[in-house]
Order: sequence, then structure tokens, then C-alpha cells
Amino acid sequence: MPKDRPELPPVEELLTAAVTAVGGVERPGQVKMAQAVRDAVESEEHLAVQAGTGTGKSLAYLVPAIRHAAESGEAVVVSTATIALQRQLVDRDLPRLADALESLLPHRPEFAILKGRRNYLCRHKMADGMPEDEDDQLFDPREVSATGRMVQRIQEWANETETGDRDEIVPGVSDQAWRQFSVTARECLGVQRCPSGADCFAELARERAGEADIVVTNHALLAIDAMEDFAVLPEHDVVVVDEAHELVDRVTSVVTGELSESTVSLAARRAGRLIEQGVADRLQEAGEDLRALLTVAPPGRVDTLPGSLGMTLALVRDAAFACITALGPRNKDKDDPENAGLRKAAFTALDEVHDTAQRMLDAFGPAAGGDEAEDDAEDTGDSRDSERGANGGGTGDARSEEVHRAEVVWLEEGRGRVPPALRVAPLSVGGMLRDKLFGDRTVVLTSATLALGGSFDSLARQWGLPAGDWTGLDVGSPFDHPRRGILYVATHLPQPGRDGLPEAYVDEIAELIEAAGGRTLGLFSSMRAAKAATEALRERLDVPLLCQGDDSTSQLVKQFAGDPATCLFGTLSLWQGVDVPGPSLTLVIIDRIPFPRPDDPLASARQRHVAATGGNGFMAVAATHAALLLAQGAGRLLRSMDDRGVVAVLDPRLATARYSGFLLNSLPPFWRTTDPAKVRDALRRLTAGS
Repeated sequence: MPKDRPELPPVEELLTAAVTAVGGVERPGQVKMAQAVRDAVESEEHLAVQAGTGTGKSLAYLVPAIRHAAESGEAVVVSTATIALQRQLVDRDLPRLADALESLLPHRPEFAILKGRRNYLCRHKMADGMPEDEDDQLFDPREVSATGRMVQRIQEWANETETGDRDEIVPGVSDQAWRQFSVTARECLGVQRCPSGADCFAELARERAGEADIVVTNHALLAIDAMEDFAVLPEHDVVVVDEAHELVDRVTSVVTGELSESTVSLAARRAGRLIEQGVADRLQEAGEDLRALLTVAPPGRVDTLPGSLGMTLALVRDAAFACITALGPRNKDKDDPENAGLRKAAFTALDEVHDTAQRMLDAFGPAAGGDEAEDDAEDTGDSRDSERGANGGGTGDARSEEVHRAEVVWLEEGRGRVPPALRVAPLSVGGMLRDKLFGDRTVVLTSATLALGGSFDSLARQWGLPAGDWTGLDVGSPFDHPRRGILYVATHLPQPGRDGLPEAYVDEIAELIEAAGGRTLGLFSSMRAAKAATEALRERLDVPLLCQGDDSTSQLVKQFAGDPATCLFGTLSLWQGVDVPGPSLTLVIIDRIPFPRPDDPLASARQRHVAATGGNGFMAVAATHAALLLAQGAGRLLRSMDDRGVVAVLDPRLATARYSGFLLNSLPPFWRTTDPAKVRDALRRLTAGS
């Protein structure tokens, strides 16, 4: 510790002060986690901490983080996956912590939130210094009118805001409207060249972050900061990744490239303002050729590159390069801000098109355009395939190039006015995270769900954590799971099929809800199943039944929490995003083990890649995905110390399949049963006693 800094109180004393100030109760797991975070920071060793709901993990990592910032003089970055947790930290946890610890530290802890540049109003673009990209032909008059009203609201808000943060606008505005007032980091002219640089909201947010002890951001911006050549976050040597189970998916989204007629047309329009129209027209025509080809192609993973697609991608790439060349030197108009903005926007769009097309061609390597190989059989979540995959390694005839392929390309079909699009993403982001995130700083990863099958190894491999350079710790949960909750697996039901929700499942759901008197969160593996169950049961049950899509998710959750008799059915976002303590949630129903969809291009490609390298693709990818979601879904039940209830899984494979032990060991240690009568009796007793 530097000599000019005073001796700071130990983490335990600071944590006690913080917990007392917020009116909480210090828990053994919380103290253990805070000590582990302190030790990891001091030893510069990465740490993965599983801390169950109710542990108080936010304080457990914020207190040692604040202490380290006060001691070292460097900020600590806290990254989250969801806006809800960001707001909880910035609006509730950190202000109370600052009040509680101010008298014990050399200065009052300062904190700031930092988002991607796209989230802040761009004064230069608002002053018409940047091109308008929207093509009104894509929208019907009603949408244009609604967007116009949102644009007017943004303009009125812009005259009053002090932060320029999009989240201040309530109710929110569409992406289409907001894009007219914002730029990406790549489109930004930079503070030195932009006429509005001195008043830039994004730069002001960065300045505030640079003076803070704790900087709260999101996984996407954390990935951009780690992987780009330019710094986005202030200097830091410690990162806390909360909701770490989401890290791989969020980072994958950041590095996924897209190519469609829309992206090509945008680049052509931007270039057409600045170069000879004939050159830009060739890019526009290449985009039209791409759409014609993609419209008739089957959606899904592209394993081998058809000659026609290869030629079209090369045509798009070369046309984009011709536009880039025609634009001339990139700093040509550095003394002309208005023209510089147009040129920067054009270069950004053209670079994206060119680089993505090249990246897709590179994904197929020297075998691009070769003969179509027969698809390998894969584990997809079907019961026969799943058990075969769990029992052995990979497929023996996997193509040799599968071992070397680094990225996967797939086609997403168009919907309505949205054209079909090609996407490309890495098979793994572990190598990038290992080199870019874990290499130069200490990282603490935490969530209520990290130890899958009783081990941190599955997620550690996905994160790319360096072997021998990290520690895993499960601090448990304050909840008495065996006494407060029941895990019921309906082994008497048939295995789920591929033709919708079986009638026996609908009957089982109805009986469980009647026993619980409503109070049910139904988590379904597809929206089709959720809607089918809703339609069937609204005719049979006397309790209010809400379905995701009836209203905004936040409004539905509010209605559900406010009326104990109400049930709420939905899919993915409800598996992880619902926090309803109290009697309104007594029963969580899960219709089936949430394996990835058989046609999920990334999951299936990653599964095949693991198999081709000698591993068990099903267990490494599909079972890990299912275990994570199952644990998150089951975690919706107990949200406070007084909660009690049942998690009912209708899929009998959770008790009978070869891989069931791995899945069960990923769940909280509820008391288990397969007896439906016992479960219904328990629910009736809970309902009568509430």
C-alpha cells in the first residue's frame, strides 16, 4: 500500500457497517464471499463465486471492490448482463454503500454508470451533421407516424437532459427513432474532431467514470473495451462480472457479424452521397443479388459454401472495397466537420460489409465450395439422441475440417419486411476472453448459478479461464432448500414430443394449479407451448391466467405479483428475469428440459466441433445449456426467507435419462419426489396456510 495512504479498515469491518446501514442481516456466505473477493484481488488470482439468492452477493463484492479502489487509486469495473441489475446497483446499493462507508474511508466512494456510445444522444448528429439512414419504404404509414411522434419527444427531451442517456426517456422510444440521434463508437468522429466534442454526452459520461471508484457497465461494453484497439472504460485492474452465466452469450452477440440486403444498402446509400454514383450502384446491385440468393436458400447452418453464395459474397466484398477506394484517404476532410461526419459514417458501414463478407468466406477455409458432406447425426434434445450423446463421445465420422473451423455461418430467414440475413460467429469466445479479459487484470465472476453438475469446470471452459489461475467457490444459500421447497419430477408422464404440448401435460398443469390456488409461474421451452397451455387452461381454470406477449413483460410480472390467484406463463426471459417473493409464487412449472433447439446453428455447430475433437458434444453444449436454464428457472421459487413451494418438472427424463444426474446436481437441493399426490397435498396445505 502506498505510504501516503492511510491504513484502511478490514473488509469484515466495512461489510458489517454496510449491512447495518442498509438494515440487513450479515450472512455467513456473504462474509465468506467478501473475504474471497479480497483475497483474489490481493493475490491477483481469478475467482468464480456461486452465491445463491438471498446471500447478499452485491454487497459481498462491492465492499472489497470499494476498499481496493480507495487503497489503489484505480477504479473497479462491475459488469452486469441486465439493465435491472445496473439500476439496482446505481440507484440503490451504491448510494447506500457510499453513505455507510464515507466515514470509514479516506473519501466518499464515488460511482458512475457507463454504457455504449449508442445509448447517448449525439449532439452532432442531432444538428444534422450526420446522414439520415432510414428508408421510409420499409415502414407503413402508421409506423412512420409513430416514429415521428417519438422523434418529436426525443427532440423535446434533448433540450432538457443533462446526461443524454436514452434510459431517461419514459416511456421509451423505438430503436428506429433513436438511431436518428445516436452513433456507434466506430461512427463517432472523436472528441477532437467533432464540433460538439466539448459537450458530448458520451464523453462526459466517460469523464465521470474516470473519476469514480466503481464503474458499472454491461457485458457488451466490457467485451468491446477488452477486444478493440481503443479504450472505452477507464484504467482498471479489477473486474467483477455479475450475472456471469450470461457472459459467453453477451460476448458472442458483440462479435457476431451480419450481412443482408439492408446492411449492404445502407453502406451503398452512405457511399452514394460522396462518390461516383455508378460505383455505389454496383454495391447496391450486389446487395440485391444477395437478397435474391438468400430468399430461396434454406435457413439454418451453412456447413459448406455453395459456389453461388461464394461468388455473391466475393461480389459484395469487392464492391464495398471499390467504394472504400473511391472515398480516398480517411482523414481527407479532417478540417470539414460536416463532410467528415458523412465520410466517417460511410467508411463505418462499408468496412462492416467488406470485413463481414471476407470473414464469412474465411470461415470455410481451403475447403470452401467443396462437395457437400453428409450431415453427422447429432444430439438435439430428442430423448433417444440425448441418451446416446450422454453415453459416449463424439461421432466417429466427423469431418476433419470441423476440428480446425473457428467460426460458424448460418442463414436466418426473413420475416415481414425484414430481409433474410447471413450471420457469422465464433465457435468459442473462450480464447478471446482468455487473451483480452483475463490476461491483464483480476476478474471475479459471480452468479447464483455457476456450478453445473456440481462443478465450475463447464463454464470455466466456456470463459477460457487459464488453467491453474483461478479458484471456484460456492458460498451456498441462506435458504433451507430441503425444508422450504419440493422438486417434483412427473415420471408418470410421457416423454415430450416434437408436436406441441401433450394433452397429458395440460391435464397435469391444471391439477397442479388447482391445488396451488393459482400462484403459478409456468416456464415453457417455446412460446408456442406457452400459448397452447394458456388457451387450453383458460377454458378449464377459474384463476386469472396471463401469457407473455399479452402486455409488456414488466407489466405482466407486476400483475402476477399483485394478485396471488394469478398465473403467468411464458418463455426464456421469464426463466431468468422474475423476482417475486411472497405468496404470489408458490409453484414453478417447467414443461421440459430446456435443451437448445435442434436447429440452433451455434449450439449445434459447437456440439459437433466438440465431438470432432474427441469430446462429448452433447454434455459439453446441450446438457450444459439445459442445466444452466433449469437452475435459473428453479431459482425463481425461493426469493425470500419466508418463501415455500414446489418446482414441478413435467419432463420425466430429468429422473430417468443417463444425463439426469448432471442436471439434478445443478439444481438447488430441494426435497425430491415423483409422487403427484404428495405434491398436490403439499400445495393445498401451503395454500390453506397462506
